[in-house]
Formats: sequence, structure tokens, C-alpha cells
Amino acid sequence: MINFVSNGQGNPLILIHGFCESKEMWITFSEELAKSHTVYCIDLPGFGESPLRKDSITLEEVADMLHDWMEENKIYHPTVIGHSLGGYVTLALAELMGNELTAIGLFHSTAFPDDVEKKKTRNKTITFIKKHGVDKFIDSFVPPLFSEQHRITHNSKIEELTALGKKSSKKGVLAYLPAMRDRKDRMEVWKNFKGKKLMIAGVLDGAVKIEGSRMHKPHTDDYFELQEVGHMGMFEAEKETLKILKDFLKKLG
Repeated sequence: MINFVSNGQGNPLILIHGFCESKEMWITFSEELAKSHTVYCIDLPGFGESPLRKDSITLEEVADMLHDWMEENKIYHPTVIGHSLGGYVTLALAELMGNELTAIGLFHSTAFPDDVEKKKTRNKTITFIKKHGVDKFIDSFVPPLFSEQHRITHNSKIEELTALGKKSSKKGVLAYLPAMRDRKDRMEVWKNFKGKKLMIAGVLDGAVKIEGSRMHKPHTDDYFELQEVGHMGMFEAEKETLKILKDFLKKLG
């Protein structure tokens, strides 16, 4: 079951949260974008209020579940934008659905697979969570998602996201870490997708390196780099990123 909230009227827009996040992260964006679109904010299976009924999952399985959910709710030709893990899911959807999607967007995400170092980090995280639990992991995970200067100015948002992250189930967190670690390279999916493509990257993003993001630029319709921003541009540069999304959606008609 996919738990979701919808808002507004118009062409469908699906916003997909990242790892240890939930649909609540999109509240401000949903309210604004709902002025022109029907906005769907979902909880991925295993996060928020969407249960995960097994101990493991692949991004392909998540895409299948979301495709079924779209059909159940008569959501046709949506634009899909994903943050981080949500971007990986967006690309898996693009591979599955192709021209059934109008446009896609990567918000601090990448079409590349994990490199060797990132795989090692995922494995260390799995070991840490098995030993210490989700709460202790979230305390150390959330603050570095923001650039160093924004950790002070956005302290209340960090506390809010930390509290939301601690609601993530241990089963869900431990299922998605291998799913992200073992995901395949989808750069060809990105290159060959026929609809419009948006990419938003943070120059100071420690999770998705800017050098990798820049390699997407030749294959991207609308590419933006956010200066002094880490992995959370929807909060670190809220007005700027909201305008980017509005402008992108306006071009789609």
C-alpha cells in the first residue's frame, strides 16, 4: 500500500522523498505547486505511513509498486521528481514506463550507481544500524545533509527532519540500504528518456558529488547548480528551488 496525500488540480505531479524521509518534507512545495498541478506526495514503502511487508526490496520492485498505484488512482502521464533515493526510484520508473511519464527530475540525485567507496559506506551503515538502531544513525545522518553554513541557520529544520527520520522503520532502512548500494547504472535511461528532464544539484553536496552531477548536464533540458548548498536545496534554497520547479512545469504546458 502506498500512502499519499494529493492537493490541487491540473496535470499530475508526483514528488518522491529521499532516504529516511517522508511525504511531509514536500508540504511547502505542494501548497505552491498545487496552484497549477495535482500534486501527489507519497511515502515510499517502508517509510512514513507506507508499510514494507518484507525484509528486502529492489528499486525495480518499488517502481512496479508505484506503477500499480498510479493505475489504481488513474494517474496518467505524470511528471515525477525525486529527491536523492527518490531520484533513483524516478529513474527506475522511467525505465519501466518510458513515454508514459511526461517529464522527470533529479533533485540532488544521480543516474550513476554507487562507486566502491559509497558501497563501503552503505555496508558500514548497515552494520551500525543493526548494532545501534535507527535513532542513533539519524542523529548523525541528517545534519551533514546541509552545507556547513546552513546547519546553524536551518537548525530547526534539521531538528524537524531528524524527528521525522526517527519514525523510519528499522526494516525499511535496512531494506533500502542494499537496494541503493546495488542499484544499476541508469545513465542510458537518463540520456534516452524522451520527455523533459530537470536536474538540481548542490555545489557543496556531500552525498551526490557535484562532479558527477555535471556529467548529466549535456543530457539535461534544465540543469541548475545551487551555490553554498548541500543535499537539501528544498530547504537551504527554498525560494530558488521552488521557482526552478515552477518554471520547469510551466514549460511543460
